[in-house]
Amino acid sequence: MGESPIRLRDRSATEAAIVEAGERILLRDGFPGLNVQTLAAEAGCDRKLVYRYFEGADGVVARIAARAHSGLVASLNATPAVETESLRAFARLSLSAWVAALRASPLTLRLMAWALVESSPLLNRIEDDRSAVLQGWMRERRPRLRVPPEGDPAALNAVLLAAVQHLALSADARPGVGGVALDDAGWTRIEAALDRLLIAFPD
Repeated sequence: MGESPIRLRDRSATEAAIVEAGERILLRDGFPGLNVQTLAAEAGCDRKLVYRYFEGADGVVARIAARAHSGLVASLNATPAVETESLRAFARLSLSAWVAALRASPLTLRLMAWALVESSPLLNRIEDDRSAVLQGWMRERRPRLRVPPEGDPAALNAVLLAAVQHLALSADARPGVGGVALDDAGWTRIEAALDRLLIAFPD
């Protein structure tokens, strides 16, 4: 026999409380403060339940990442579709949409920062899954674009993508980078700088 409906509802509520506790800890204390003991204390449950329902803190982190990735998908999908045959215009749209999605997801930024200082199979998988979110969205949005044989647009896109991700990460930790404040006015300047840099992209 399976668990009764009441027990199932209790489990569902407890799992949700543990995941929400993990999100609060990650945002408030950062990844060094996230472990089974702090999860249980924050969620108000027995440590055994973290192991029973998630097999430890890694399972909670995986669930947090999945929720964060769903938020990224929703943010990207809210970007209006634009029909274009210009690789430059598509790169501009993609970079802007991605940095907006990252800035709207503090949990994603905390997970990205964690992956910069630690390496583990779980964090590597989370990074791969996040990359797949962007790549999947881009494939859906650019079915008719032809990548020209000259130059290396993929490498150029990687450099610009790394730059905007670093800026989004920096904004989560400090007020500015390289003399540019990471406030609304600063992001307007960054958007204008992207336009100038993207001249190097084939049109």
